[in-house]
This record gives sequence, C-alpha cells and structure tokens, in this order.
Amino acid sequence: MHTVDLSLTKELTKVEGAAVLDVQIRGGKVQSCKFGITESKRFYTQAIRGKPYKSVPALLARICGTCSNAHLICSIEACEHALGIVPTAQSMAMKKLTMAGLNIRDHALHLYLFVLPDMWGKDNFLSFDENDPEQHQILHDAFDIKAAGNLLSIVIAGRSVHAINPMIGGFLNVPTPAQVEELIHTLEHVRPAVLRTIDRFAKSEFHFDRKTHFMALVANPFSYLDGHIISDRGDYISEADYRDHLEHVVIPYSQASGYAFKGASFMVGALARINLSKDTLNPKTKASVPTVLTRFPSTNIYDNNLAQAIELLHCVDESIDILQSTKFKKEPLVPAAHPSGTGIGVIEAPRGTLYHKVSIGADGKIIDGDIIVPTGQNQINIEQDMARLVEELLPKDPTADQIQHEIEKLIRAYDPCMSCASHFLTLKLSGVQLRSA
Repeated sequence: MHTVDLSLTKELTKVEGAAVLDVQIRGGKVQSCKFGITESKRFYTQAIRGKPYKSVPALLARICGTCSNAHLICSIEACEHALGIVPTAQSMAMKKLTMAGLNIRDHALHLYLFVLPDMWGKDNFLSFDENDPEQHQILHDAFDIKAAGNLLSIVIAGRSVHAINPMIGGFLNVPTPAQVEELIHTLEHVRPAVLRTIDRFAKSEFHFDRKTHFMALVANPFSYLDGHIISDRGDYISEADYRDHLEHVVIPYSQASGYAFKGASFMVGALARINLSKDTLNPKTKASVPTVLTRFPSTNIYDNNLAQAIELLHCVDESIDILQSTKFKKEPLVPAAHPSGTGIGVIEAPRGTLYHKVSIGADGKIIDGDIIVPTGQNQINIEQDMARLVEELLPKDPTADQIQHEIEKLIRAYDPCMSCASHFLTLKLSGVQLRSA
C-alpha cells in the first residue's frame, strides 16, 4: 500500500469551535486516532481568583455564547451552595424556565442549522427552498421554535444569552401576567412544530452504533437542575462527589482536558439523559411520542439528535405547566447564611453534565474554582468513534472529501462546543492512498 500524508483544511460552519483529527492508517487499519480541541485556553478558573463572588456568575457565563445561561445558572448554584443560600420555590421555577428557554433555542439551532442540512444533502440551512412546501415548513418550524426559546429566555431571564435577571439568591425581575399569557400562547402555538421536528429526526437514516457508557444528572421528575449522577452501569453519585469519580486525562495534542470514568470513556448529553431517564419526562411529552421513546436506550450516536428533539417537547410542555401553575411576585434576594465556604453546582447543560466548583473566602472573594464542561467529558468518546468510523469507511474506497464529510456528520451528532470561536476541522490522514473526488 502506498503511503501518503494528506492534509485537508476546510471551513466547518456546523459545529462550534476548532478541532483537529490526526489519523494514522497501516494495512487498512487505524493505528492511532488523535482528536484534539485546538481553541486557546482562556484560563477562566485563574481569572476569577480574587474577584468578588457576586461578579463570578456573569464572568463565567462568558465562557460560551450559545450556552452562556447554563454556565450562569451553574455558577449561581455553586455560589449558593457555598454561602448556604436556599432558593425559593419561585426562584427554582424560574431557573427551570431559564434552562428550558436555553434548551429550546440551543437544540433548535443545532438540529435545524447544523444537522438537518446533512440529512437533506444541502450545504447549509439557507439552501432550503422556500418555494417547496415541505422545505418551507422546515424553515418556518426552525425559526418559530428558536423564537419561542428566545422569548422564554428574554421574559424570564432578561436575555436569551448572557442573562441579567438570574442572581445569587434569586431573580431581579419577574414576568407580568400579560407576559406569562404571551409565553403560554407562544409555546402552545409552537408545539406542533416540535412534534414535526421529532418526526423528522425519528426518520433519519444516519446510524453509527458503538457500545459506550452513558452518564447524566437524573431526577424524578425530569430536571436539568438537580438529582444524582446516574450511569448505565448502576452508579449513583451525589453532585458533591461527582468530580472525585472522574479521572482527569491529559491529552497532549488537545487544549481541553479529557475525562474517563472507571477507566473507560463515556458520553454525556441528551442521548444519555433520555437513555437514563426517559420515564421521568413530562407526562404530556410521554403521551405524545410513546413509539419514539421505545427506541431508547440507544447506542446509535445519531440518536443524540432525536433525543434533543424529544427534549424540545419536554421543555415546551414543562414550561407551560410551570407558567400555568405559578403566580409570580417580586421577591427579595435570599441573603447568604454565612460569608464563606465551598460550593459545587452540577446541572445538565444542552450538551451534557456541567460542573462548577467555587471556594469563597471570608472577605467575599474567590479563592479557587474548577469547571468541567460536557465536551471535555465527551472528548475521548468522540476520538474512539472517529477511529472506528474511519476504519469502517476504508473498505468502501472513499474519497478524502467523503471521509471528511462523514467525520463531520458524526462530530455534529455530539453537538460539541469547542468554545464558539473559529470553525475549522483539520484532517490529516497518513498511511493510505485516497482517490480524488
């Protein structure tokens, strides 16, 4: 077999961030596969040291644009735990609504703008034909669902990104009765579009099955905010102990740390959540898609897209229930029970389990902190999937472009966030002669 180094660099607009994949092939077998996240480190945990704790949630929300509200809520939870603050029932309801708005907007963005063009053989979302009835419906469903998530986030949290209402100890503002009615109407109106979304992704023919392990924060009823970390192997871990069970893996060719659990890779995200807790979803959601739910638990990585679509429906149904059952009133922020302490926040961000830890000194300033993001936890799993995928593609005599495209499709199924900066995947293949397109 001829040996050749092939380097491909193409703009990849349907994931968030920058990554590199280096594959070594010998005798038709993948000898090594290195998946590295190449975004520059931004040293957030060092930057918060010495800062007043009240400024930390807004600062850490800047880690990411699209999921900034997840970092905001997780950081608030860590600070509240450190200071002995117990949120009111209304604050918890508003946190749930904030997370629902985030997930509706974020999942819609991923499914329609990043994934659906692949399913339709199109380069990008703007290539859909407004004059074709089915594609017309796809375009408007995407915009309507995303708009509903944005509106929910704006009314409850103040902004759809980098929210300003959630604070340590409560919320600065609450929705008016008129705003609540508008939200209920909007969510009820968009529900049929969400059902169509589930149907579209349930019909997807994309398939990549590799046995792996799944972990998620699980509660009954379904929650993105509380519970215990559960695994498909029967593990039951408290939020406070989660970090102790993760094995930090230094990846020399990646700017992001990897993590293993009990010596093995694992997956977090919507697929893990639905695999482990589909029975705890909103009753209306379960009643509307019973047949689709029978596909779970699933080890088809592309079912992460379907799991996100199911979560869209849960977030819509759950939000309507909360809005209909809550009488919002302005509340003072709950004061700290003590001036210092160490707190841990664990929530389910759109892409999986998010961990924040913060230590606050007696002067109210940050001593230390730690952050573990979902994509870091998925990194080793992605790398192993890429190796398997390339090995399965080689007997089919693929072109370099075909390998590139199949890799990108599978990476997109994970919905990774490499930090929302540039958008490139550099693919280097050596040890195999590929034909031109």
